[in-house]
Amino acid sequence: MSSSPTPAENTYADRVFRSSAGMGGGVLLLALVAWIAGDALVRGEGRTPWIALAGALLVVPVVVAFTMRPAVFANDDRLRVRNPFRTITLPWADVADVRASFSSEVFTQDGKKVQLWAVPVSLRQRKRVSRRQMQRAHDDPHGRTSVNADVSDKARLAPADQTVADLREMAERNASRPEAQGQMQVRWAYELLAPTLAGLVLLIVLLAV
Repeated sequence: MSSSPTPAENTYADRVFRSSAGMGGGVLLLALVAWIAGDALVRGEGRTPWIALAGALLVVPVVVAFTMRPAVFANDDRLRVRNPFRTITLPWADVADVRASFSSEVFTQDGKKVQLWAVPVSLRQRKRVSRRQMQRAHDDPHGRTSVNADVSDKARLAPADQTVADLREMAERNASRPEAQGQMQVRWAYELLAPTLAGLVLLIVLLAV
């Protein structure tokens, strides 16, 4: 199942990039967890309902962290990367490069690497775009420019590669702004880590007793 980052642009707000496929998968997984836990609570006997609750307390934050939480926020001052359990804020002046190989990554001026979970790279989409380009070259071997060339420019890149190109362009354009100066800041998502750890401990205790 491929994932396509979908940007939402607003003149005054951040540009937001998420994986639509990741969010859809997260909703399905949460529905499955709710069904299993609910069935155990209604029909389970003995410790089964408690084990189901502990399991849900462990699994739900993990599902949310890896599917629905990841996002990339970009404005003229900084890049904010919300990964499963961390949020990294990078002023544009501290961004050395944005790349996409087998994953999308941001590199800081001092060589640190931050992975963009919200911008997954799909090799299938890259192959599809490559086949489209080869077909276009075959149909027009002389490279004549059509009236729709500007419209089709974005079709020359896979969605993740287009997102990375957009972020790289924003970094180059805004790095010199006074408001874009500073160093990387990291915040841990304790609101997800705490219930995950609590659910793990509770599940271990219930299974051990």
